Amino acid sequence: MTIAILMCRMAVKRSSIETEMNWIPADTTIEAARKQFEILKNMTGEQRIEIAFELTDKARQELIADIKKQNPDFTDQQVKLEIIQRCYGEKLAQEVAAAKGWK
Repeated sequence: MTIAILMCRMAVKRSSIETEMNWIPADTTIEAARKQFEILKNMTGEQRIEIAFELTDKARQELIADIKKQNPDFTDQQVKLEIIQRCYGEKLAQEVAAAKGWK
């Protein structure tokens, strides 16, 4: 489980460190995870949601950059369809392309 998912969960419900310790990535020490958890626990729900939105925006930007790097000739439509395919599957990408009249 990523820190972004944890933040979203914490925005809805405050949990104890013992309940949430199963999300620790392999490259993170327990001490660092506890510190992250304490920092997040002391934030308001609004602050945690703001961070989650920022992380989501960053992930979206990285996805677009990756698609463009792998496919430098893609149009904006093709980039959008590739995002849909990667995130939601080929079937939905095809349905969106057909609905929008895209190739």
